[in-house]
Amino acid sequence: MSEVLGPLPPSPLRVIITLCVVLAVVMQALDTTIANVALPYMQGSVSASADQINWVLTSYIVATAVMTPPSAFLAQRFGRKRVLLWSIFGFVLTSVLCGIAQSLEEIILFRLLQGLAGAALVPLSQGILLDIYPQKDRGSAVALFGVSVMVGPVLGPMLGGWLTENLSWRWVFFINLPIGLLAFIGMTRFIRETPPDRTARLDWLGFGSLSVAIMSIQLFLDRGEQLGWFDSGEIIIEALVAAVATYIFIVHTLTHDKPFISLKLFKDRNYSVAVVFIFIIGITYLASLALMTPYLQTLMGYPVLTAGLVMGPRGLGTMMTMFMAGRLMGKVDIRLILFTGLVMSAWSMYMMTGWTPAVSIDTIIWVGFIQGASLGFLFVPLTTIAFATLPPQLRGQATGLYNLSRNVGSSVGISIVTVLLAQNTQINHAEIGAYVTPFNRLFEQWPVSSYLNPLTASGRAALDGMITVQASWVAYLDDFKLLMLLSIGVMPLLLIFRKPAPLENTTS
Repeated sequence: MSEVLGPLPPSPLRVIITLCVVLAVVMQALDTTIANVALPYMQGSVSASADQINWVLTSYIVATAVMTPPSAFLAQRFGRKRVLLWSIFGFVLTSVLCGIAQSLEEIILFRLLQGLAGAALVPLSQGILLDIYPQKDRGSAVALFGVSVMVGPVLGPMLGGWLTENLSWRWVFFINLPIGLLAFIGMTRFIRETPPDRTARLDWLGFGSLSVAIMSIQLFLDRGEQLGWFDSGEIIIEALVAAVATYIFIVHTLTHDKPFISLKLFKDRNYSVAVVFIFIIGITYLASLALMTPYLQTLMGYPVLTAGLVMGPRGLGTMMTMFMAGRLMGKVDIRLILFTGLVMSAWSMYMMTGWTPAVSIDTIIWVGFIQGASLGFLFVPLTTIAFATLPPQLRGQATGLYNLSRNVGSSVGISIVTVLLAQNTQINHAEIGAYVTPFNRLFEQWPVSSYLNPLTASGRAALDGMITVQASWVAYLDDFKLLMLLSIGVMPLLLIFRKPAPLENTTS
């Protein structure tokens, strides 16, 4: 950007600006998952299939991912405050439109527009916090920002469950109206505008090729299982478009004088590693949340409100450790804090791979708490080390790319675990079903012979239902194991991080 806000001393003004920023970010982050628990109700309301209703989630995440990188250009071209205000206005408007939508097509369209409108809120808000807090207070600032970014998706299912249970699924969108209004008024009054640079130009080829690549990859992953992968002409076309767009983006970025994403960003080793790191965290974090909602409602049979409340302690764990991590910054090696978070994440996933139909609600709650707590030890130090040594003029692009990596990781992660869940359920169903034959002596015993007789239509239907539940259960455990392995696999990246000198004296 052409000008950045200078650090502010501790004052009511800094507190007010921080609250305004947090409100805007919470609103945007909340919508990543608040609709999760309401999906079955939306599905029935608009007569959609399970595959179709998932687009309510992925369309929002993909649109956010596509529009996150150009947020720095928009702020530079038109002024950061102006872009933020228009983003809030557009986000609230499209939220209301989602709430009054009458068909699946309308919901998906308005969710897409909602993601496009709100994409700039997170990176530009993060830039404001990095500007108004001096280096010595950066850990606390990042902790505050992290709470708003990461706790929003964790608390989303709980709030969404309460709203759906007591009001309607439409209120998971209407709730953005009061939050957005407060953020809009606060930013209008207290945030200073940055001078617009009318000479700023956007690298349209770089932006366009990256956007096409992201959307094509997402379509490929989302529709591949449904259409039979490369047996479908549509999937082949999407794969080719993704490959060509990615090739164009890479070649153009390496050869253009002023590419859409500056190569200067990657000269900072810590930032480069952090971008990869946050991509993996995006996969493990939101993919696990996307799995837990249907897991609790479908397999465990929890009501929508109960499912949301059971997931609530994750947010409490995240908030506690984020502020703890902020205080540890500068006193403990950042790599050790990150390692602690990865160990906690991998351990919680390991515990989930051993869950059975008899798992207690207490176990689900405290394992979720540990998983949420691991996030605090990951997000705060990672964000701090990523931006600690970057020059201020690159901060706008850096925050955009950093959040893009997290969003793409989230959308790709959700798609991958969904595909694997469907595939493994089919495989497990076939393997378990192989043991169901009329010659199995267990079917000679009463009451099995009365209710689960494979020679009768009712018995076969009951058996198929039981096998499907067991097959789905094992498939969920396989997904949890994959997320555990990803948490372990990212650990070697810690050896590449270099501890930046400016963090030596960081205090909270």
